[in-house]
Amino acid sequence: MDILIIGGSRYFGKRLVRRLLDSGHAVTVLNRGSATPPEGTTHLVADRNDEAALEKALGDRTFDVVVDQFCYTPRQAAVARRVFGARAGRYVMTSTVEVYGDGDFRAPVREEAVDPRTVAVDLELPWEDPDFLDEHYGEGKRQAEAVFAADPPFPYASVRVAHVLGGDDDFTGRLDHYVRRVRAGEPIAVPAVNHPATYVYVEEIAAFLAWAAEAEFTGPVNAHSDGTLTTADLCAEIERQVGGRTVFREVTDGPASPLSFARSYAMDNSRARALGFPFGHVSRWLARAVAETAGAR
Repeated sequence: MDILIIGGSRYFGKRLVRRLLDSGHAVTVLNRGSATPPEGTTHLVADRNDEAALEKALGDRTFDVVVDQFCYTPRQAAVARRVFGARAGRYVMTSTVEVYGDGDFRAPVREEAVDPRTVAVDLELPWEDPDFLDEHYGEGKRQAEAVFAADPPFPYASVRVAHVLGGDDDFTGRLDHYVRRVRAGEPIAVPAVNHPATYVYVEEIAAFLAWAAEAEFTGPVNAHSDGTLTTADLCAEIERQVGGRTVFREVTDGPASPLSFARSYAMDNSRARALGFPFGHVSRWLARAVAETAGAR
């Protein structure tokens, strides 16, 4: 297949590209030129926010599948609908657990909790403002899903990705936050009641997205490993590998550490399983994820 990846030069995006290449697909990567994609790809340079530049870069190319790793706002989704409506045989958007908002997931949340076809879209919000976008990350993804889901011009799926761990190139710094503090015995700010969350290993989400590109399902799907982890689980594994000491400091007002949650934060991956993807359990990869992060620092 001819597959276009929008983004795809960092973290699990580059792993996705490598898996697709290894499977024999022709892969094109489109980005702004700030990062070089893996060898073996065709590289297109354009700002996806600039519709005219995007049209020019694509020319008359068409693709069996587009995997959009870099869609954060409904405006970006609207541009993509227009540009790829006649160019894509299938469209897969990388979304996020954050689309479920601030609800307390007392039972693992299923996809129907947020039906993008019922989500209101406001293209006039200041989506280009980095501070606004950062504060409304989940809402931006939710509205982007809604733009694609409304009478889509192509078969469309959105992959709601859990928090990703692992890799020596994890640029988020979230797991490293704990590695540094446990090593130094420094206090770690956590909520008084610190709830578990679902996670996915970096290689597993790359495998899932490669599988989703080749599949035919449509609509939203949750993507995460089986099982849950708490901050205490993460820190216990860090202590086991690097020594140090975990010191939790409860906070009731002010920010907690990343990946520490004052509410339950678990998704349900039964739809993905029913569709045929066999997720593994977090216990199978947690030690590896910690080793990769700790070893890179």
